[in-house]
Amino acid sequence: MSLAAAPATIDEKALYPPVKRFLEARGYEVKGEVRGCDVVACRGEEPPVIVELKLRFTLALLLQGIERLRLSERVYLAVPRPSRRTRGLAPDAPGVRRLCRRLGLGLLLVGRQTVSVVEEPVPYQPRVARTRLVRLLGEFERRVGDPNHGGGNRAPIVTAYRQDALRCAQALAQGGDMRLRDLRAASGVANAAPILRRNVYGWFERRSRGIYGLTESGGAAVTQFADIIAALAVPAPPQAAA
Repeated sequence: MSLAAAPATIDEKALYPPVKRFLEARGYEVKGEVRGCDVVACRGEEPPVIVELKLRFTLALLLQGIERLRLSERVYLAVPRPSRRTRGLAPDAPGVRRLCRRLGLGLLLVGRQTVSVVEEPVPYQPRVARTRLVRLLGEFERRVGDPNHGGGNRAPIVTAYRQDALRCAQALAQGGDMRLRDLRAASGVANAAPILRRNVYGWFERRSRGIYGLTESGGAAVTQFADIIAALAVPAPPQAAA
């Protein structure tokens, strides 16, 4: 993994002086090339600050930073500040910053005279997306069985919504056109009304007021997903009076 190239006017050794000045201005004693670490800075009894310098943000730099976390919780990755003409993904791009946060690594952008802290090396504490979590667990609970293979394939994903639509399609395939209340009873789908109105898959057709039937694509879906429908144990529709 290699991101945006460093400006041609800077080399790796040129990163050290501004980083050293930056840390010394904050009260650290700074030394370079200590036991394989590019920069080590100490201040009182605090954990040492370790900075790894590279001209590009690479996978090798990330792995080096992760290794340094075994020595200290205060590890920074330092790369040159990208110029306006820099091509590729900038080291301060949102995705790069998220990656550093997840790994607990700090990120510094180094200019000729200045250093900017883009990310601090703090333990990663993800914020739970509660709405998405509720939807995830709701889908898990509503879905019958395990109709999909994890990892994805070319077959359509069978969601709980699709399962309900298949129940409605099967009921119409067996019982013919019917009223909404009869379809609810035949399919066991309480929310049949919005499924028919939205008609996401194009399986249903309103024949007349309150009467719904199955389209040609709906009939094909009943055949295509026959094994899924069998697993749903769709109740048989009520028999019409003789």
